Amino acid sequence: MALPLSQLPVEIVREVRARKWLTLLLFVVVSFGVLATGFLWPYKYESETIIFIDDQNIIRPLMEGSAVTTEINDRASAAKELLWSRSVVERVAVDESIFGEGAADIDPEQLEGRIGYLRNNLIVRPRGDTYFAIGFRSESPMQAFQVAQRMGQLFIEESNERKRAESRNAYEFINKQVKSYESQLAEVEARLKQFLSENVDGTEGAANNRMASLRNQLELAELERAELQTRARSLENELNRVNPTIREGRTADAYQNRISSLEEQLDNLRLRYHDTYPDIVILREQLQELRRQRARAMANQDESVLSRGGEEVSNPVYQEIQSELSRTRANIQTINTRINSFEQLLAEQTRRMERIQENKAQYSDLTRDMEVNKQIYDDLLKRRERARVSMHLDVEGQGLNYRINETAQFPLGASGPKFSTFAVAGLFLGLLAPFGLAAGLLQIDPRVKARQQLEDDIGLPVLVELPQVRTPFEIRRDRRVTVLVGACAIIAVAVYIALVVASMMGVIG
Repeated sequence: MALPLSQLPVEIVREVRARKWLTLLLFVVVSFGVLATGFLWPYKYESETIIFIDDQNIIRPLMEGSAVTTEINDRASAAKELLWSRSVVERVAVDESIFGEGAADIDPEQLEGRIGYLRNNLIVRPRGDTYFAIGFRSESPMQAFQVAQRMGQLFIEESNERKRAESRNAYEFINKQVKSYESQLAEVEARLKQFLSENVDGTEGAANNRMASLRNQLELAELERAELQTRARSLENELNRVNPTIREGRTADAYQNRISSLEEQLDNLRLRYHDTYPDIVILREQLQELRRQRARAMANQDESVLSRGGEEVSNPVYQEIQSELSRTRANIQTINTRINSFEQLLAEQTRRMERIQENKAQYSDLTRDMEVNKQIYDDLLKRRERARVSMHLDVEGQGLNYRINETAQFPLGASGPKFSTFAVAGLFLGLLAPFGLAAGLLQIDPRVKARQQLEDDIGLPVLVELPQVRTPFEIRRDRRVTVLVGACAIIAVAVYIALVVASMMGVIG
């Protein structure tokens, strides 16, 4: 049955007055317990080294785009990870200037314990955008000072070394990639060179132009052949209508006239054709035959017969038409040979086009590989030079850099709650504990303490409330107990204050 809040203070005071010895005992236990905690509390001292992050030096804008300065994101977290690394913590754990002589000769279990102790008490906290603190907490002020100072020095050394190692590794990696792509590019160029030396068919455009030119020449040759065939048929028809022979007198002069005429034709043909030309061969045979006939006529000396009679001889018109027909047929054979040559060339060009199409994909692959490798190679060359400059910057200590802005200071006071805080808190908690305990017990006490509890629970008004009546003996006894408890409380407080003053003055520690 919950007690109303309005009645709670009255009931708390009543409970405290009714249990004076228990109240005194609770006060003494709580206050002196807090004071004992203050005596036993392990006071720790803390020392810090302030690190400044120098990322705004003059080198940064000057080398913008030419070099990449090493940067560290979330610098406090990165610094803590670096300081937690075993290589750093172990160097501090075996430092004889901190842990005394023989610090490096301890067994592995002690070393692991010391490393865990250093990691657990190491503090790294940010101080704005460009500062962070490296601190150490220890029960010994000297140890806190020495470890904080040593941690700051090791952080500067390790961060600089890691920057140099990172830039050097980046340069070596990029340089290795450059050499790899250089060999790949040389290999692709050699394959492309060998491919071009083995495939001399030319390009697809040149082959198409050549095929178009051959088709045009073939069409012209076929037209010319058709014209010559038409002309040959016309000459054959004309030759059929002309008499091949005519009658004329056989005189030496007649033979001489024909010989002179044929020699003139022969001279004209030799100016345009070789001696193997069909018309020239025919004329030479005719000249030989006429010369033999003339020689026989002159040997017979039968001038009278030659002058009186006559004989049938070849018709010059017939011979001329026949010669022209022979030339036309020879031209037809020539043009046929030319057409066959064009057709063979076209077939060869078709096979050449097929080879070009087959090699086109391979050529595309080779050129694509070479272009891709060349682009990557050129980009890697630029990156290698940037990495080289970055490596020199890190070696010279430029770019992002750390430096100690404030060295570790010897701690003059302990960090955390002090003994005076425990002393004040002991008195306050000792006085508060009885009243707090009484309030808690009243909230869970099932007994009825006030009339309002009945009225709220049963819904009926309480007609009469009888007050507590004490006899004179009970009043005198309660007064004596109150005086005795008060005296004991004063003595307890006096002892408490004496212990506090003695501790703060250094009498007891």
